[in-house]
This record gives sequence, structure tokens and C-alpha cells, in this order.
Amino acid sequence: MNTPFNGLPQGADRIVYVREVMVDDLPDGVREQMGELDVVWSVHGVDGRQLALVADRKLAFHLAREHDFTPVSVH
Repeated sequence: MNTPFNGLPQGADRIVYVREVMVDDLPDGVREQMGELDVVWSVHGVDGRQLALVADRKLAFHLAREHDFTPVSVH
């Protein structure tokens, strides 16, 4: 079934995925930059490429929208 959904106005090419990431799972060089944070939020393109790491979920969604993307949570 290929039915357009009007809830995502930018279309499929403008979607990013937001998910929680444990700082312990990050590479050493990145982990060192996280300070006292235990959890950060990752923004990924539809191809799975990580586009950004931010301190909280709200900021991840704001960042995506500021760049004309539609953010979607990944559980």
C-alpha cells in the first residue's frame, strides 16, 4: 500500500530519525566530549547516517525542524 500521509508535509526525503544513545556506546573520542551526560540523542538520515548528537530529545527535534526536516522517534 502506497498511500500519501498528509501528517508529514515535507515528504519522505525530508524525514530524520531521533533516538536515544547511551554515551557508553559511543567511540572514545566522542565520549570524552560528553562531559557528565549518560544519554544523548542522535539524529539520523533515512540512510542511517548519523547527522547530529545533541544533549536532549527536545533539542534534537528542534534542530531537525530548523533544517526543514520532519523528525520521527525511533524506539
